[in-house]
Amino acid sequence: MPVAPAGTALAGGTNGPRALRPLLDTVLDALTTGAQDRSGPLPSGGPDTVARAVRDTCLPLLPEHGTGPHAALRTLVHTLAAGAADPADPHCAAHLHCPPLAVATAADLAAGALNPSMDSWDQAPAASELETLTSRELAALVYPQAAEPDALITTGGTESNQLGILLAREAPHPPHTNGPLQIVCGANAHHSIHRAAWLLGLPEPVTLPTPDGTLDPDTVRTCLAELAARTGPVLLTATAGTTDTGAIDPLPALADLADHHGARLHIDASYGGPLLFSDTHHTALNGLARAHTVTLDLHKLGWQPVAAGLLAVPGPTTLAPLGHQADYLNADDDTEAGLPDLLGRSLRTTRRPDILKIAVTLKALGRQGLGDLVDRTLAAARTLADLIDAHPHYELHSHPTLTTVLFRPTDADDTTLAAIRRSLLTEGHAVLGRATTPTGLWLKATLLNPHTQPGDLTTLLKLVEGHTPR
Repeated sequence: MPVAPAGTALAGGTNGPRALRPLLDTVLDALTTGAQDRSGPLPSGGPDTVARAVRDTCLPLLPEHGTGPHAALRTLVHTLAAGAADPADPHCAAHLHCPPLAVATAADLAAGALNPSMDSWDQAPAASELETLTSRELAALVYPQAAEPDALITTGGTESNQLGILLAREAPHPPHTNGPLQIVCGANAHHSIHRAAWLLGLPEPVTLPTPDGTLDPDTVRTCLAELAARTGPVLLTATAGTTDTGAIDPLPALADLADHHGARLHIDASYGGPLLFSDTHHTALNGLARAHTVTLDLHKLGWQPVAAGLLAVPGPTTLAPLGHQADYLNADDDTEAGLPDLLGRSLRTTRRPDILKIAVTLKALGRQGLGDLVDRTLAAARTLADLIDAHPHYELHSHPTLTTVLFRPTDADDTTLAAIRRSLLTEGHAVLGRATTPTGLWLKATLLNPHTQPGDLTTLLKLVEGHTPR
């Protein structure tokens, strides 16, 4: 047979690592030079400047004759790094967008090279067993008293919330509850709750006011009592770590109300779930184990490359509605012969072995190692809040529950605040978010870098102050 064209070596097999090694050197060099050219948390110049740089450097993206792997990698990886918003920079603190651990990123390379597809055992023999073991280990953190806790691997909080609501819709209900599932959530809930209701053909969620940032048990009690006369089942959704402030709903009280009124309980702990690793902070999640389903997301406060979501359940029967049969993937006679059935583990068919990077991280750091990272990050947020509180020209919204800190320059109106944020973005100096509360617009710093130092936070405040009109 003719020799394969240059640049078409495969990543797997015994020769794959030999082919990858020089390419990785090129990638790492390009990441380094790209970060040096950026020299900050994001590129300066704004969208038009970044778009022009990408076009000028990368086009044509489908040339008649290829440039070869090293040139393509060098050009595109450098361009991507130079034009990135880098969550490893301590002044990149706008979103729940974490800097991934190097060990997790290295594991993700192996997952990409081996390329198991997690929809049938014969495509992922070892990966399927690793997923089973690791997901059960994490589910046991959520449900320590359950006999057979389990968790599905998802793309993140949005998919996990959708699955939790789907399972509630499909769960067995008492005979008298024959109407559609009615979701009850707070105004603080993630937008994916409403989106899931729409996708699943459910009524618009009953959205309760959360003027203080969390669900009020008295308001929930009144709502559930009013819904008692309807004919359909009810799902109460709570949040352990809101996107605006990181607030945690009063989980034990809400679990009591769900029990009393016969409602299912789903808790979105996408942000706050990793507090389970911490000896210091895990009690903030008391009541979590009483939920029927719990969303976790380790590409937020878990330092994993995207994607690394989970939906935890107290037992496998909860997942029964996801069972699905496709003869080419899980034929009945194969399943009866002992081949594991993976198709009911997700609504997706082809999916990556995202469990590998999670498993490597858990084994490398252990619960206490991850707990230490959680503690460090929460401590950094509290340090920032203290600096703001002591500063004569800043106003602090509230002391942080997790790692989100809302603040604003004293007497700055909403228009000025928005302009400050955009100026910092355009100049490439800092990436801060924005949050609107009943008291107006605030700048939002979401700290997810466990290596952030007090000096980094002081500099961040000086950058904001330097862009504030006097």
